[in-house]
Amino acid sequence: MVSGGRVGGGEGEAGEAAEVAVAMVDNEEEVAQAQAPPAAAVAARELVVGYALTSKKAKSFLQPKLRGLARKKGILFVAIDQKRPLSDQGPFDIVLHKLYSLQLTGREWQQLLEEYREEHPEVTVLDPPGAIEHLLNRQSMLQEVSELDLSDCHGRVGVPKQLFVNTDPSSIPAAVMRAGLSLPLVAKPLVAKSHELSLAYDPISLTKLEPPLVLQEFVNHGGVLFKVYIVGDAIRVVRRFSLPNVDVGDLSNNAGVFRFPRVSCASANADDADLDPHVAELPPRPLLEILARELRRRLGLRLFNIDMIREHGTRDRFYVIDMNYFPGYGKMPGYEHVFTDFLLSLVQKEYKRRPSYSSCEG
Repeated sequence: MVSGGRVGGGEGEAGEAAEVAVAMVDNEEEVAQAQAPPAAAVAARELVVGYALTSKKAKSFLQPKLRGLARKKGILFVAIDQKRPLSDQGPFDIVLHKLYSLQLTGREWQQLLEEYREEHPEVTVLDPPGAIEHLLNRQSMLQEVSELDLSDCHGRVGVPKQLFVNTDPSSIPAAVMRAGLSLPLVAKPLVAKSHELSLAYDPISLTKLEPPLVLQEFVNHGGVLFKVYIVGDAIRVVRRFSLPNVDVGDLSNNAGVFRFPRVSCASANADDADLDPHVAELPPRPLLEILARELRRRLGLRLFNIDMIREHGTRDRFYVIDMNYFPGYGKMPGYEHVFTDFLLSLVQKEYKRRPSYSSCEG
């Protein structure tokens, strides 16, 4: 079950369409008006979206409600046959994909997509394979966030202290001490294809971890996580239950490694829970807009999500603890409208860029 926590609240379908604006005319420049194609010209042909997704991803994303709305808007989703050359398929307006493929290794699929982009520059590939790769490695994942200066933007955003570990487990406690990290520590697999994490309370438990991994200082956050979905310019937020706060007593009374197969999944939805208002309050909209805009620009991505927490006892101190490319949009409230409007906006922007759509009448 997924609930509809949103930034700003109370937007409805009209608000969603406005957030993913369809830029068909430029009211400030008559020249741009003349060059932009009429709405009928865009809608006269189907928008073909080729997708290369695992069967699990395709099932969760291409739900009947999305397909139905897409058909009404003239959008056709077509499965890409990964056993055949991409150039022999289509033609596509947009290619939607995850980096890895069932039939191909990640590197092979990346090379095929890059070659296809060079041969067909008119096709929008969501997103560039090289840019996606940045989010698949937790050692580099949060680098762009850590380099942002968002200290005076309706709040402060940072990342927890973290340490990349790729050594013998027995040497981890010493490495943690040298890095100045405080227990407890969250341990995450280096490759971000797994959602499993562990919580280590004491130095001995650190020796039971399995590198390569990333260790993050645990930040008390009231047991609530904000999952920020980004689709182009659109932003949606849901609250999810997370790990509870840890106090001094927990550190002294617990030992060992506590493993969590998955935290903040859709079943852990907290939007309708009776929460402390200081814990449940969503991050400020202006802060999210600035953060999303900067990350889109720096990462070169348009489809990703950010996992954020608010430091417990503060109102404006936030941490980004994880990021994912092409997350589970099927769990995002109103994703059908947001995503279809986003796809249409991509093609209409492409129409405006093409010189062949100048003002010629006949």
